[in-house]
Order: sequence, then C-alpha cells, then structure tokens
Amino acid sequence: MKYEFVYTNTAFKDIHKLDEKTKQRIKKTLERYQNDPLHYACKLTNAECGEYRFRVGDYRIVFDLNDDKIIILRVGHRKNIYQNLSH
Repeated sequence: MKYEFVYTNTAFKDIHKLDEKTKQRIKKTLERYQNDPLHYACKLTNAECGEYRFRVGDYRIVFDLNDDKIIILRVGHRKNIYQNLSH
C-alpha cells in the first residue's frame, strides 16, 4: 500500500529553508519509504512532538501516521529538530 504525504505549513517552511541537494535527498528517501514507512521509522518517546521519525543523514523528519497518510510535521537538522518541535 502506498501512503500519501501530507505536509504541515511548518514542515513546508522547514523544507523550503534547506539547500537544493538536501531537498532532493529527502525527497528520494521519502519516496522509498512511502510503501512501508514503519519499517524505516523510529517511534519517538515524546509523543507531543510526533509519533515517528525518519533519519536522512543528519536530518530528521518527524511525522504521524493517519490511516493511509504520512503527515510530515517537521523537517530539520538532528542537532536542533527536537528543541523546536511545536506544531
């Protein structure tokens, strides 16, 4: 089953700030993870931030699953993504 990506306004802004090479890398990775996201995801301990995260190099993609949708909440560098999680 292929999941549909839904981006929050905050996630869209996060991605817009990234350089083109990083954007392409994240896009390719998300396309690979689209069929079986839980196989690649790690469950987050703080559920207020989001349920899961993907790791793409030094970047993290925080998301929730809702039926057949992957709701992208935040995208950011690993050193500060968890400090700025308010969605």
